Amino acid sequence: MNNFIDFFIEAGKLKDIERSGWVLREVKNPETIAEHTFRVALMGWLLADKKEKLNAERIIKMALIHDICEVYAGDITPYDSILPKNKKYLKKLMRTYPRFSNSEKRELALEKHKKEWQALVKITSKLERKLREEILDLWLDYEEGKTKEGRFLKQVDKVENLLQALEYWKKDKNFPINPWWIEAREIFNDPFLIDFIESLDKKFHSNEENTFPHNSQ
Repeated sequence: MNNFIDFFIEAGKLKDIERSGWVLREVKNPETIAEHTFRVALMGWLLADKKEKLNAERIIKMALIHDICEVYAGDITPYDSILPKNKKYLKKLMRTYPRFSNSEKRELALEKHKKEWQALVKITSKLERKLREEILDLWLDYEEGKTKEGRFLKQVDKVENLLQALEYWKKDKNFPINPWWIEAREIFNDPFLIDFIESLDKKFHSNEENTFPHNSQ
């Protein structure tokens, strides 16, 4: 039981770790990793229920552990390798969508994967073998998209991130929302989630021109 207690205490630290992307954008009282995880799990479950032949239980489990490595690895953002020291340039950078060459993308992805894998191994090290192996398998599925559940949740995670960004933008119209729409138009390919994003767009831009037209895919 002590190993369970230790694991729960370590995982509970995610309740106090603020999401780095919001901190960089100086959001007041930004969400924590645990808060993000909660809604990803909820969205994964309920949205998966509307799609055929998806294992909702696997999706929920995957959602609950997909960021657990960040207890030790921290919340790595796409901007980390290009962050300027000058606050003026930082604000300007936060209004852009980061671009890298294919080789840079591979290098950054490998570095991130290695750091997070080591952190995941560490936080699960005291769990019994069966549980530890299940968590490691679920995380690899989320990272590499080995199953349709893994591929679906990877995009749900991005949808939750977009929803949170829209909520911040709704409170403060100076919030740099454009990078999320650029990403959305480039990465989403699940027709069901594209419809969901279009609904988000209409809800948050009810009196404005839509930002995510269907023909952008």
